[in-house]
Amino acid sequence: MISVGIDIGTSTTQVIFSELTLTNTGGLFSVPRVEITRKQVIRRGEVHLTPLLDERTINAAALREIVAAEFRRAGIPLGGTDTGAVIITGESARKENAAAVLTQLSGFAGDFVVSTAGPDLESLLAGQGSGAQADAREHRRTTANFDVGGGTTNIAVFDGGVPVAFGCYDIGGRQLRFSPDGVLRYLSPSAQILTASLGLRLCTGEIPATEDLRRLAARMADLLAASISPDPDGRDAALLDRVRTAGSSSLRLSRLPEALCFSGGVADCIYHAGRDRFAFGDFGVLLGEAVRAGSLFGSGRVIQPRETIRATVIGAGMYTTTLSGSTIFYSDPALFPLQNLPVLRLTEAQERAAFAGEPAQLAQAVRWFLRQSDRETAVLALEGKPSPGYRELQVLAGTLTAALLEALPADQPLLALTRHDMGKALGQAMLLHTKKSGAARRAVAALDSVALDSVASGTAAGSAFLDFGRPQMRGLVVPVVVKTLLMG
Repeated sequence: MISVGIDIGTSTTQVIFSELTLTNTGGLFSVPRVEITRKQVIRRGEVHLTPLLDERTINAAALREIVAAEFRRAGIPLGGTDTGAVIITGESARKENAAAVLTQLSGFAGDFVVSTAGPDLESLLAGQGSGAQADAREHRRTTANFDVGGGTTNIAVFDGGVPVAFGCYDIGGRQLRFSPDGVLRYLSPSAQILTASLGLRLCTGEIPATEDLRRLAARMADLLAASISPDPDGRDAALLDRVRTAGSSSLRLSRLPEALCFSGGVADCIYHAGRDRFAFGDFGVLLGEAVRAGSLFGSGRVIQPRETIRATVIGAGMYTTTLSGSTIFYSDPALFPLQNLPVLRLTEAQERAAFAGEPAQLAQAVRWFLRQSDRETAVLALEGKPSPGYRELQVLAGTLTAALLEALPADQPLLALTRHDMGKALGQAMLLHTKKSGAARRAVAALDSVALDSVASGTAAGSAFLDFGRPQMRGLVVPVVVKTLLMG
């Protein structure tokens, strides 16, 4: 499969194309098990400045042309990708037209491209793209990645490859911006908070004292170090809470990570000193120098990442896609691809009721969920059972079918997703129940082996969505993206 990653950041916009290789790793006489066995970047696009009309508005037309040009350079037609992600990150996610920009791009970049933004997911993707997750898995240790960009610093901590903590703070290279002669042109709200805490006076339209700028940069570096401390100073903790990015998790660790790495646009200034301090017209060089001189870099834990400035876009293009299990069922392959389907993950009580053959409660929950999300359909997600008996499988299928037929409009498919490997039998049983009920033309799909740990059970509508791609490997498997749509 060809995957595209598009990252619209505070400072830069990037596009990469990757090739994902799917392999049936099951034996000749065993159940098929399709896995993504190889991920290779086949083209790295240029690093473009994110085009803006003003401080609050992205230039959607210019952005669209940037992405279209990268498709042309790669020799890939628009819509010629199979999977991937368009993500809008940092301060760009707070622009007034951010959601509209995402919708526009996801429409032309392919019919299976996910539009997503949210600080925790951005932290995860950057940590995957930088190689921090792989390092933690390979060396069986805790590794923290600091993705220091223009508007924010996204932090992800991996324990043996498993993501265990996220945090995001409004600390970045574009928090202060300067004219070529050193006049301060922009001072962000979070930078104002930090300058006030230091008793500094920085005013736009003036040339700040170099020493004041270095003090501010050092304070930001100290706060990044405090963010992963098990016992941060009370003043540091209070300031971190004030500059924490909206929607970000509160980063709390019980022990220091064993390894650290840096990615993002400022990372090159951290690993390689000597640039002119206003080389990029912002605060990035000074911030990078401060991190390099601070306690984080001097801890002896710092490792070299695989990627720096392209970490997030590589994470978006290579790590957003997962696969369903191979024992799945769908009544019509033309049902796919499906995009932006809201997920209703059943609570334990709702799942018990479903196995007990009580559809009324579930139908009521589905109707409420559809009203809240203003949608006509949804995916029912449940744990399921590893080895359900024939009778309990039939009861579950009957309950799910009855509830969905009652709650959904007549033209909508019946969609179920389970963690345990029971999709094929469940889907076949649901199709049989639709025929018995007289709804023989309703499409049915039941997929399995998809983890939904990031989706809370009984969740409010609009917090998580799924994309399903076209079936691959002669119909054995369906690509799946679990996503969040959080706009700052």
